[in-house]
Amino acid sequence: MMSMRLYQAKDYDDMSLKAANILSAQVILKPDCVLGLATGSTPVGIYKKLIEWYKNGAIDFSGVTTINLDEYIGLSRDNINSYQYFMRQNLWDHVNISPENTHIPDGTTGDVKGECLSYERLIARIGGIDMQLLGLGQNGHIGFNEPGTAFDKDTHVTKLSDVTIEANKRFFEREEDVPRSAITMGIKSIMQSRRILVVASGVQKSEIINKAFFGPVTPSLPASVLQLHNDVTLVGDAEALSLI
Repeated sequence: MMSMRLYQAKDYDDMSLKAANILSAQVILKPDCVLGLATGSTPVGIYKKLIEWYKNGAIDFSGVTTINLDEYIGLSRDNINSYQYFMRQNLWDHVNISPENTHIPDGTTGDVKGECLSYERLIARIGGIDMQLLGLGQNGHIGFNEPGTAFDKDTHVTKLSDVTIEANKRFFEREEDVPRSAITMGIKSIMQSRRILVVASGVQKSEIINKAFFGPVTPSLPASVLQLHNDVTLVGDAEALSLI
């Protein structure tokens, strides 16, 4: 049965502060930890806090390894919409983490199957993930594991759902610019993380949180699998948790 800690924050800034505290505690307790990182608008405030604390000397990333959930297929690392670019802009370039200790799938590879296999080998080689940060998609996806994804999937290529494309088009000039597929860590890979930290903000996430954490566990709602993990922390603002 799920072991979940639940923290209600007042608003987005408070959610970011509480989640950043949990991540920084992981780094302080284990300076050579492996952090699984997420992209999208929800974690931006968390990364801002971590940068601020690094600049104040409160946190040291020199021994930390990071591994990201996913990357769009077809976007180069310098494309402003790639997750590689997002991570450099929002965290990596502002703290003392070694570039060779930051990992993200290569969306421009000519061998996507090979890239998926080597990403799984990489997770094993670095000793697995100590703490995985997750946001939740409107349709309950985690990473880019869309509804219907088998729970035993490793890193794989996924076709993005219409809901996800619609949600992500705000980051692009035109909807047709949004990539239609991505390489994503699989649900099995995510579930093997030792600890999972889920963050959610806004009333638009309230229904999916209620269903994912308090409804049936089903592949049609990928985040529901988190009920089967033994160490999950959910940090949400008052709006996101309003239906619980």
